[in-house]
Amino acid sequence: MPRLFTGIEVPPETGLLLSGFRGGLPGARWVEPGDYHVTLRFIGDVDGGLADEIAEALAGTRPRPPLTLVLDELAVFGGERPHALFARVVPDPDLADLQAEHERLLRDLGVPPDTRRFTPHVTLARLKRGAGPDGVAQYLAMQPVFPRVSFTAPRVALYSARASVGGGPYVVEAAYPLGEDEA
Repeated sequence: MPRLFTGIEVPPETGLLLSGFRGGLPGARWVEPGDYHVTLRFIGDVDGGLADEIAEALAGTRPRPPLTLVLDELAVFGGERPHALFARVVPDPDLADLQAEHERLLRDLGVPPDTRRFTPHVTLARLKRGAGPDGVAQYLAMQPVFPRVSFTAPRVALYSARASVGGGPYVVEAAYPLGEDEA
């Protein structure tokens, strides 16, 4: 059974910039720069038949122009129990609309809804229990000012991941170009 999710690839030049934040955080398992992405919708483990239906349905999403995404700060998920270090994606109505379309499409195929609020981000590291809030705060305080960076997403991808801790490496199973004007 493949473990699937939809997302937007981070281009190599942006990945190179983000990789400069690697290191110096005890308990961090760093994501490989080639695996950086913005998750639109985690789907989970599905059988081959449903995976094919998902790939076909995604091909029918409404045409839209390429998206420009802006990363503006480093942050963590988990508060007192931090579990992920990420680069925040500035909320964008076009990105939210794309994510909502994926959510509707997947629910129509019988995939259970995602109950978490959509928080667009690029995960840089997964944090083990040893990475407490004090260590994370110290790491963040020692980082240079995060350079606001933007990139244009020319396509959306359907990814598969290994069923393991951390998931990567990720494989693009199908890609759906952006760039067509809306009708």
